[in-house]
Amino acid sequence: MIQANLKALSVLDGRYAKIVEDLQDIFSEYGLIKEKVFVEISWLQFIIKDLKLADFEISDSDIKNIKKISEDFDIKAAKRVKTIEAQTNHDVKAVEYYIKERLEAAGLLKLKEWVHFGCTSEDINNASYAIMIKKGKDIGKKHLKNLLLRIEELAKHYKNIPMLSRTHGQPASPTTIGKEFINFAFKIKKELKILDNIKSNAKFNGASGNYNAHNFVFPNIDWIKASENFISEYLGVKPVFYTTQINCYNYISETLHSITRAASIIIDIDRDMWGYISFGYFKQKISEKETGSSTMPHKVNPIDFENSEGNMGICISISEHLAVKLLNSRFQRDLSDSTALRNIGAIFGYFIIGIKSVLKGLNKIEVNSKIIEDDLKGNMELLAEPIQTAMRVFNEESPYERLKEITRGKKITKEELNSFIDTLEKTPKEVKEKLKALTPASYTGLAVELTDKYFENKKTS
Repeated sequence: MIQANLKALSVLDGRYAKIVEDLQDIFSEYGLIKEKVFVEISWLQFIIKDLKLADFEISDSDIKNIKKISEDFDIKAAKRVKTIEAQTNHDVKAVEYYIKERLEAAGLLKLKEWVHFGCTSEDINNASYAIMIKKGKDIGKKHLKNLLLRIEELAKHYKNIPMLSRTHGQPASPTTIGKEFINFAFKIKKELKILDNIKSNAKFNGASGNYNAHNFVFPNIDWIKASENFISEYLGVKPVFYTTQINCYNYISETLHSITRAASIIIDIDRDMWGYISFGYFKQKISEKETGSSTMPHKVNPIDFENSEGNMGICISISEHLAVKLLNSRFQRDLSDSTALRNIGAIFGYFIIGIKSVLKGLNKIEVNSKIIEDDLKGNMELLAEPIQTAMRVFNEESPYERLKEITRGKKITKEELNSFIDTLEKTPKEVKEKLKALTPASYTGLAVELTDKYFENKKTS
């Protein structure tokens, strides 16, 4: 296994194989073949049992044996399919021939020509991917929810701790650590809701999407209704009717665009945490056996956030390409979607690596209160904002310009600010005293209340 991982072409099957192992049975070649067998067997059951197309009786025992072909499918069976494919040079035809072999072995040769009845290969493929993406999305959402819960925990824990904020990288009106985490929680929560509302779609309507062969041989069957029932009840996904030979793939595009946005939000977290760690606002818990640098023993690098950023970038690149590419196909179809779709698992793989990495980083941080407090105390010029705003209220002359003159690009002391406040002529005494009592640490607006509001809304949503 170690040697196989060392020779893996992709990091998903090599360095990070353990991290994404819950995706392997879904998006691997084995996973795809398994779903194709499931779809073919489900269709065979449907047309024999529900539509009763065959002119012979099928017993409950026969149905049980048909289902076992899918239920018992394993790696050995997948290898047999690949052996057949080496001869057919067609992946879906190989699945069809494999099922016919199994039917013959089970004494059900009479069903042989009902396998793949009325189907184009893409009926089987698109339905298989719909099931795979549904499963993969569930795993992705599970990890994204874990990240959301951790961010919310940090928001609650640090909701009252003031922190210098930065706009354009420069010191700006103070905030709280908790509120900054809530900003990310809100965005992630929104994407989770969007992902919940996107349903996997499948088509089962033949070579050009019009049920041509089906309708020709069985014109008395409502094939539109029949395919709707099959897709919903047997496959557990949502039917789509208006297609060419291939699925219109809107649901995949929507899913990938949401994943892209979620990945971008996480990159934003990675970069902010990287910055806060570099400022010293957060310390990282140290593991004695780890090495931060090959030459500088003192270093504790923010590697988890960097790892997350790098993998999310790759996730976005593939995801954006497929989200656009899959909406295009020449005339009723070309084959470029087929090879592109085989990379769909990589998107979920990089996405989950990115989530697990940022989560690992967030589990190792702790606030460095002293540095945060010192930074707030060292930036008294931030109080120019509330002072000039109060001056506007009481009609003091040129409030913005006067504060700009003494603070822009300069450091100013609390004493100097208080002296300036004393020069105000129209501002009431009690307001002056309130301004003098103000500190950057106490000038956080409604950050705490906004954090509380998020959790209040969560209870009712």
